[in-house]
Amino acid sequence: MRIWGKIWKENRLLRDSVYETENNDTRTHLIFKGLEEFCREFNLAKPIWLDKNIDEFKKHKRTRFMQDNFMEEIDFDYLEFEILEE
Repeated sequence: MRIWGKIWKENRLLRDSVYETENNDTRTHLIFKGLEEFCREFNLAKPIWLDKNIDEFKKHKRTRFMQDNFMEEIDFDYLEFEILEE
């Protein structure tokens, strides 16, 4: 599985990274592990998955975490999280 994490501000890509794993864990565990790795690399608190994020992710294999998803203030517009391949 390959997952792409991107931080955007004012329609500009500030940072991005790709998480790759060939682990045989469940899809859900791999997704949470990927998000955890991005948060560690980008020095962010883990965002909260809202119903909107879950629905977007199920339909499009991508979602955006905005200020509403974080408990602390963020200095970017959103964190985009997308599966590149499974």
